[in-house]
Amino acid sequence: MIEILPNWHPIFVHFTIALLAISVLLFVLAIAARSQTWSQDVMMTAHWNLWLGAAFTVITIGAGLYAYNTVAHDDPSHAAMTDHRNWAFATAALFWSLALFSGWKKKLRREPSMIFVAALVLSSGILLTTAWKGGELVYRYGLGVMSMPQSEGEGHEHVAGQGHADEADDNHDVEKDDDGHVDDHEH
Repeated sequence: MIEILPNWHPIFVHFTIALLAISVLLFVLAIAARSQTWSQDVMMTAHWNLWLGAAFTVITIGAGLYAYNTVAHDDPSHAAMTDHRNWAFATAALFWSLALFSGWKKKLRREPSMIFVAALVLSSGILLTTAWKGGELVYRYGLGVMSMPQSEGEGHEHVAGQGHADEADDNHDVEKDDDGHVDDHEH
């Protein structure tokens, strides 16, 4: 198997989020444009995205559990991982239920109701919260990333997100106030 550092979860999770989010958008579009002839095609595409997203969720959860049990972490990041895992389980159960309901309605040849679409929209908020919590694991706690190189050499000593006077000199006249802060004025 191809080795992905640190694991496969980040790859699968992005497919899952994309499929489920697109599904919600397509259901909303199809319901809003019910009178249009093309809305049935959009509705079918929405169903397929929901079903595929729910299927990918199985793989994503498996890869996430593998990551949960193998990625090096400390106590604060463990608590954040557990919180993300719990949200992921709830989100997966919710979308699996919606996908099964969608399939059942399709089998009965009945279109989704506004209540179903509203449930999807609310579920997408839960999906985004789960995704945000996953992003926090990487960007706040640094889980699953290789160490960053040390900043060395001229022009590399500033902290990420904070420019320094040399950068400002390229495009602006730079003046420092009494506290040493850069005050740049465009010409």
